[in-house]
Amino acid sequence: MDEILFGRKKIRLVEGDIAAQDVDAIVNAANSELWMGSGVAGAIKRAGGQEVEDEAVALGPIPIGEAATTAAGRLRAKYVIHAAAMGPNLVTGAHQIRESTRNSLIRAHDLHLASIAFPSIGTGVGGFPMKSCAEIMLSEARQFLVERDTTIEEIVFVLWGKRAYDEFAEALDEFK
Repeated sequence: MDEILFGRKKIRLVEGDIAAQDVDAIVNAANSELWMGSGVAGAIKRAGGQEVEDEAVALGPIPIGEAATTAAGRLRAKYVIHAAAMGPNLVTGAHQIRESTRNSLIRAHDLHLASIAFPSIGTGVGGFPMKSCAEIMLSEARQFLVERDTTIEEIVFVLWGKRAYDEFAEALDEFK
């Protein structure tokens, strides 16, 4: 497990299933309509229950780059933050990933949460390169922890598979 500390706050990497994380909120790599199909969204819906998607869809559509919060159903987390990094066409880019990451952190802070877990947003159906995603998301997380007086104490990046984990670990090493 790789991690980096910023005072008492930290960014941590784990390889695994985001739906199984014991944190205050998990982030769904969402589309702007907030319907939950496959990949991360599908895993969250299967573990959390249909009510997570029903609540999300009732909040949509939201602007690309924004984030919306729902209850977490049967998940260990209290909330699911739906980060809309793509539209219904499932296309994303660096700006959308950066904005949806920042807005997810703002939602968690506004709820006075201590921990949040992110997937690699946009790298599945969105097809965004993993290395670039890691650089963008880790940079946003670091900036948020360093520059804000926030309730967030831990940001966890939950990566599916060794390749994703290794790309994020390499990017995290640049902050050490």
